[in-house]
Amino acid sequence: MAPMSCSTNLGIILLVIASLLAVTQGSTVTVGGPQHWRYGFNYTDWAIKNSPFYIQDTLVFQYEPQHNVYLLPNLFSYMTCDFSQAELLANPTQGKGEGFAVVINQERSCYFASGEGEDCENGMMTFFIAPVPRLTG
Repeated sequence: MAPMSCSTNLGIILLVIASLLAVTQGSTVTVGGPQHWRYGFNYTDWAIKNSPFYIQDTLVFQYEPQHNVYLLPNLFSYMTCDFSQAELLANPTQGKGEGFAVVINQERSCYFASGEGEDCENGMMTFFIAPVPRLTG
């Protein structure tokens, strides 16, 4: 068997790096598509139609100043609109223009809601995702 040359080793290294990048690069998705993050839109349907979501995907929230974005800690908080342990991801002014981006970096359910007024209680500005690792093949 002939010894491998440096250029062959370099080719293999580049192939491995490209494969790793393919696994870690995510897509950018605007929440709600052209409807953006607004009251009166069914985000549960939107999330179902746009799933699966993958680790390293980026969700972009674009909205008017009367809304915000919270990450709720669990399903119970999501179902009851309990924001007491929720993390404010974006305040009412951060959704203007290009919006606010959230990178999904864990394989766990993510529960999103607007905490303004009755947005959550009316079930209009809530959705959850269950991201999975991106597989290459």
